[in-house]
Amino acid sequence: MPKTILVTGGTGYIGSHTVVELIKSNFNVVVFDNLSNSSLWVLDGIEQITGIRPTFEKVDLSDARSCKKSFEKYPEIESVIHFAAFKAVGKSVQKPLMYYQNNLDSLMNVLNIIETCSISGFVFSSSCTVYGQPDKLPVTENSPLKKPESPYGKTKQFSEEIIFDFLNANQHKKALSLRYFNPIGAHESALIGELPLGVPNNLIPFITQTAYGLRKELSVYGSDYNTPDGTAVRDYIHVVDIAKAHVSAVNYLEKMETENYDIFNLGTGRGNSVLEVIKSFEKVSRQKLQYKISDRRAGDIEQVWADCTKANQTLGWKTEHTLDDALLSAWKWEKYYRTNHQ
Repeated sequence: MPKTILVTGGTGYIGSHTVVELIKSNFNVVVFDNLSNSSLWVLDGIEQITGIRPTFEKVDLSDARSCKKSFEKYPEIESVIHFAAFKAVGKSVQKPLMYYQNNLDSLMNVLNIIETCSISGFVFSSSCTVYGQPDKLPVTENSPLKKPESPYGKTKQFSEEIIFDFLNANQHKKALSLRYFNPIGAHESALIGELPLGVPNNLIPFITQTAYGLRKELSVYGSDYNTPDGTAVRDYIHVVDIAKAHVSAVNYLEKMETENYDIFNLGTGRGNSVLEVIKSFEKVSRQKLQYKISDRRAGDIEQVWADCTKANQTLGWKTEHTLDDALLSAWKWEKYYRTNHQ
């Protein structure tokens, strides 16, 4: 009998790609999402890719009563992958209370339910923002956590602490926190991808929208960082590689015996500057980008990339896609979406 996994935020960017990989790995998938930053037609894309339409429930998990009612409909759920959260660093600086309330309430509501039912496994969508600006690179799971530069980063750090304390009190439950670096790209089919509402906060959709003509020009935030070309450096990882790591994580939960909690970095192990990303995109898309250098953006750090040895060795997972692969898939997705959904 295939196991049933609940994916909260499963019509979102990383969530939808993870749903695809779970279905391809023969899991039954239930999706909870409030559609605040996604669209219902994402389920059509998942169905076209996999041949299976996941069960869907529209629910705001930050509402405890609605959360409980939705869980009660699916007693077959065995593990939860929790993506549901607001994720824009810049917006979190502008609206901190909205980020604290949504991201922390939804997590605690889900854990409250897990505590009282037979669900045994939990995978949390965390972030490299918990490291702040590291003293030493690359970042390992043992690197000290700094005070994050944004309320978004703080919600991820607080969430990890909440999960740790929850597991101390519930030794029979198991959980993993996966600290993503910078997910980019789209499914190779171009049927699903990153779709921010309004003006993008992340670099890649801003690049693809500028190339498509939706934005006049791209802003490069800061050119005076202590990096090889002065622009910020990040570890950009293909979203499909991240999605596959979640399948590995769910499988690993069953193997955990002595400990009931662990943390893994998910990245490529190398950093690329904003200007390097622009050059790579121009190469694979054959589009010339209009961009300007702007002031640094509040909440941004200078540079960070991952040491993923632990995930490689323990989860048996590794990245398969290059920066060029990711940027080409993002460009294909942008063109497909603009042609078919507008």
